Amino acid sequence: MAPLKFCANISWLFTELPEITQRMRDAARAGFRAVEAAWIYNSDLKELKTVKNETGLEFALINTPPGDLSAGDLGLGAVPGREQEFRQGLDLAVQYAKALDCRRIHLMAGRVPAGADRCAVAMEMEDTFVQNLKHAAGVLSKEGILGLIEPINTRITDPRYFLDSPHQAAVILQRVAHPSIRMQMDIYHWQIMDGNLTQNIRKYLPMTGHIQIAQVPDRHEPDSDGELSYTYLFKLLEELDYQDYIGCEYKPQRSTEAGLDWLRRYWSSHN
Repeated sequence: MAPLKFCANISWLFTELPEITQRMRDAARAGFRAVEAAWIYNSDLKELKTVKNETGLEFALINTPPGDLSAGDLGLGAVPGREQEFRQGLDLAVQYAKALDCRRIHLMAGRVPAGADRCAVAMEMEDTFVQNLKHAAGVLSKEGILGLIEPINTRITDPRYFLDSPHQAAVILQRVAHPSIRMQMDIYHWQIMDGNLTQNIRKYLPMTGHIQIAQVPDRHEPDSDGELSYTYLFKLLEELDYQDYIGCEYKPQRSTEAGLDWLRRYWSSHN
């Protein structure tokens, strides 16, 4: 069985440093061969490329722009009436992804509009998301880029997020029916919403293009106290021959560096 591949989410790790490029350098020094980030659009693209080339890091994943964070946006993919903004954001994400040779973009679904009843708008939002994802599939397939949709839990993290379970995501993927659109499995969110991880991972891994990890409930390092045994989950993913990246998207309890012992142990046991 091949060892798992981990990438540093530099929106969450190495935040002791203010600049994305500084975090990239620290990630490389810590032994990571790849990074991922949520939004890098305030960073100079030329500088990002320079640091990527100097460090040899791979950019594994970026997100589409969130929209207007100050107005409560967190993605636009499923938000009715915002289709043009979604397409503009997708074009910007593709521009950055191509420049950084990044092969995955998380296509953020967005939130149920404030004041709206989730059940009342669910079908309209799903239809909007499906149409936007079909458009994205046409754009991304020409570039060799994978589009990903990520369920985010609505119990702790974001009560208004539209896409909140792997089962809902699977229905949407079946409607889109395009190989360039797949699922992003964040085990932290999946445990909070549904549990039953062994069966859900087995069921949905064939339609998954990226994984992210954190302990539950406090979203710290995988080996911190919590509900999940990542020793078991890593063995399961190895047995299932998962070969894409696993993003380390967690809040370090202390410094990032001090919290990487779990990863050093994994690397040393698989050399």
